[in-house]
Amino acid sequence: MDTKTQKRVLEALLFATAEPLTPALMRERLPESADLGALLQSLQDDYSDRGVELVEIGGAWAFRTAQDLSDLIVLERNEEKKLSKASMETLSIIAYHQPVTRAEIENIRGVSTNKGTLDILLEQNWIKPGRRRETPGRPLTWVTTNHFLDHFGLEALTDLPGLDELKASGLLDRRPAIETIPDLFDQTEELEDNDSEDDQEFDVEKQSAEEG
Repeated sequence: MDTKTQKRVLEALLFATAEPLTPALMRERLPESADLGALLQSLQDDYSDRGVELVEIGGAWAFRTAQDLSDLIVLERNEEKKLSKASMETLSIIAYHQPVTRAEIENIRGVSTNKGTLDILLEQNWIKPGRRRETPGRPLTWVTTNHFLDHFGLEALTDLPGLDELKASGLLDRRPAIETIPDLFDQTEELEDNDSEDDQEFDVEKQSAEEG
């Protein structure tokens, strides 16, 4: 397969899918000798002044409407679809603090997170399960998806509004949010110590009663 054919195959693949394609998926359809980076760059150049353009979204690639034309072809329609305050808060926490566990989300929000809240974000394909924490219980973490980036018009998470300002002000702490939760082990030890003291007092009182 010559370079021209490789480029045509890649172009067809990108047009045939609505979701952004990762380099791994593209390489499955191309010969091992194909220079994927050069092919993508060539396609980008070909579409640089067209009605659609080839863009990178979170490491994946897709054809999208040229940005300078988006306002001219937008189709407006009313669609009732409300996202609850809890869902918006949870999505924001995941976006800015990912990877983050459910306990960490609850710690940041200050309230428990209903399972339905995460289900709604999963149905929208805005979040997905991440790696498990290497901590007791190995809790599951949550991260945003490429669909989240695509939906909100972001190329990467670094494009999140106010990210640099939050970091500079110290309001965005990159440490796991769970670290701010009081140490449960220390609390347990304290409770056990108190229980032990209560038992000792009870034994002394019992002994005094028997002697009396």
